[in-house]
Amino acid sequence: MLADATLPVPASLMTLLAGLAPLFTAPSFRTFCGLACGFLAQTGKRTVCGMLAGASPSQLWPHDRAHRFFSRARWSADDLGLAVARLVVALLVPAGQPVTVAIDDTLFKRRGKKAWAASWFHDGSAAGPDKAGYGNNRVIAAVVVRLPILSRPVAIPVLAKLVIKGTSSASRLWLARRMAEAIAAVLPGRDIHVVADAAYAGKELTGLPAAITWTTRLRKDAALYDLPPARTGRRGRPRAKGDKLPSPASLAATTAFVPVTVTRYGKTATVHAAAVTCLWYGVFGPRPVQVVLIRGTSATGYDVALVNTDPGAGLTQVIERYAASGASRSRSRTPARSSAQARPATAPPSPPGAPSCSSSPARPSPPPGTPPPRITPPTSKITAPALPGTPPRPSHRPPTWPPSSAGSSSPQDFGHLSLTSQPSKKSTSSAWPGKNSRHNRESRV
Repeated sequence: MLADATLPVPASLMTLLAGLAPLFTAPSFRTFCGLACGFLAQTGKRTVCGMLAGASPSQLWPHDRAHRFFSRARWSADDLGLAVARLVVALLVPAGQPVTVAIDDTLFKRRGKKAWAASWFHDGSAAGPDKAGYGNNRVIAAVVVRLPILSRPVAIPVLAKLVIKGTSSASRLWLARRMAEAIAAVLPGRDIHVVADAAYAGKELTGLPAAITWTTRLRKDAALYDLPPARTGRRGRPRAKGDKLPSPASLAATTAFVPVTVTRYGKTATVHAAAVTCLWYGVFGPRPVQVVLIRGTSATGYDVALVNTDPGAGLTQVIERYAASGASRSRSRTPARSSAQARPATAPPSPPGAPSCSSSPARPSPPPGTPPPRITPPTSKITAPALPGTPPRPSHRPPTWPPSSAGSSSPQDFGHLSLTSQPSKKSTSSAWPGKNSRHNRESRV
């Protein structure tokens, strides 16, 4: 139970939350602390009411206080996510090491006329061959870290943006690049290694900053070109790309593979891989890329083809980097079972003398010709006015939330990790689409 005065927030948790205090107003920060504790304590669905019930102030706070925090409070989800990214990197990524960011999208199933930006999207957890679902699609950016208590990497989500279908300024790839650039801007001096699947490869990646590298799957129909030749000294514009290379399947037939020992998905195995330096001009423009062809079980051709813009990465690093992002993605939903798998078609026969599944005795059938019973509709209960002299009803307003319970232990100060000293207003303009409206539709729940 979380109470405002009797059981304050634990000192270790309050130390981390205090670094995010400059992003909120004082009332909003108290609500944020309560919802954060409810998010950690809730074992069921972490909805707005679920977080409120998980922290147990639902009997003290009105529910609209939590809903108002997401719809009208003065705070920015982008600033909060970037501050969390700085906090995660400062605590869990060694100094000077590059930061791996896994980007993927997930579908939140929502229906209704007032569901903003809901449409049909790909859903890998959907049953059936179509793999499609209706709802809101959000692009998630997560920082991949390794913890000493686990053998597999862990992805900590820091940013989430809503995809608006039919637009170019709110597509998945457009949002993914802007999130990667925002993370790189708040982490100066760090190299950002972005890892995504084949859906995140397009013209939006042309002209990426030098501090951001991109690793993704290579399409089978990718148009690859050789590096541009040296300038000949003749008049005219020099060539931007070399001769066109054959398809990835043809490259695998003519390229020499070498054995490589990699550790992925918790196992160490030896695979055969080959690297080709070329241009994927339609996606990355004049930036050289490294195509990595992986052959695991097949004797010819290739099984997986990766492409990355990191020239200094070896075959082992590229393979393990891509595998780490896939192993760290959370599987929040499992495919729904069919009705045949959910329950047997016929129940097994009961042994003789076994009691019935129903706890109530069987009701005898009425004799023929008996009219059906009349159902009386329920009546609403009317509350009588209070009698004179009755004391007023006690207020449910909670006492003042303590600023912190770790004042005597001299905790580490994380205030320098915040992005701004004052919370931003909801109506301020932003580079993200939909943020200049009266309310931020992405933060509604």
